[in-house]
Amino acid sequence: MDTKELLKKVRKIEIKTRRLSDHIFGGEYHSTFKGRGMTFSEVRKYQYGDDVRNIDWNVTARYNEPHIKIFEEERELTMMLMVDVSGSELFGTEEQFKNEIVTEIAATLAFSATQNNDKIGLILFSDIIELYIPPKKGRSHVLRIIRELIEFKPKSKQTNIAEALKFLSNVMKKKAIVFLLSDFIADDYNQTLKIAAKKHDLTGIRVYDKSEEAIPNLGMVQMQDAETGENLLINTSSKSVRQNYSKFYNDKVLYFKDSFTKSGAGSLDCRVDESYVKKLLGYFKRRS
Repeated sequence: MDTKELLKKVRKIEIKTRRLSDHIFGGEYHSTFKGRGMTFSEVRKYQYGDDVRNIDWNVTARYNEPHIKIFEEERELTMMLMVDVSGSELFGTEEQFKNEIVTEIAATLAFSATQNNDKIGLILFSDIIELYIPPKKGRSHVLRIIRELIEFKPKSKQTNIAEALKFLSNVMKKKAIVFLLSDFIADDYNQTLKIAAKKHDLTGIRVYDKSEEAIPNLGMVQMQDAETGENLLINTSSKSVRQNYSKFYNDKVLYFKDSFTKSGAGSLDCRVDESYVKKLLGYFKRRS
C-alpha cells in the first residue's frame, strides 16, 4: 500500500470513528471508566446544601466562617489496546474482514479515550509480541495506532493469547483499561487472564464471521489453515467432519466466555455483519 492510499484509509477511519466517539461514546466511556478517585482542588465558602463532611475546619477557624474542600475526579487513565494480528483475522465472507472491523472498534475506543484526555497504548500480537507502542496522549498518536492497525505485516500467523497477557503484565505496572480484540480461536490462556484481570480493567471483544460457525456441505473442498498455511482436502459432505468442526468451534467460544466470566473480566461478541456500535454502547451502559 503506498503512502497516499494509506493516508486516505487512515483519514476515512478517523472521520467515521471520531464521529462515533464524539457523539456517542465519549460520555459513555467517561461514566463507565472512572478515574483513580478524588483529588483535592480548592476551598470555598460553605453554601446551603453542601456536605458538612467536607468542611475544612482549619480554614473555617482562621476566617471564622464555614469553608468546605472541593474535590474533583482524578481522571487521567491509560487504555491499552491488545490486538490479535494472526492469520485467522484476515478471514471474512461478508462485506468486511475481521481485521477491518477490529481496526474500526480499536479506533473508536482510542478516540473516546483521547476525548477524555487519557493515554492510549497498543500491543499487536500473534504467538509473539509483534509490536508495542507505549501509551501516549493526543490525536497524532491515535493516528499512528490506526496506521499500524491498517498496514502492519505480522511475522507469524499463529496465536498465543497467554503470551500477550504476560507481556501486558510486565509492561503495565499501574492499573489500565485493557481491550483485548481477537477471534479467540485459542485456549490455554485462562490462568494468565486471571492474573491480568486482577490488576487491570479488562474486556475481551470477540470478533467473528458467521460462516466460521459451521462448515457447509460442499463435497470435497481444499482448505488452507490460515495460521499454519497447511493445505487440506476436506470432505464437507461427511456429517462427522461437520460435527467435529462445529464442536471444535463451539468449544473455543465456550472457553472464551467461561474464562472471562471466571476471571471477573468483561466480554462481548461482535459479528462482522452486525453493528459494533450497538454492541459497544450496550456493553458501556451495562457497565455504568
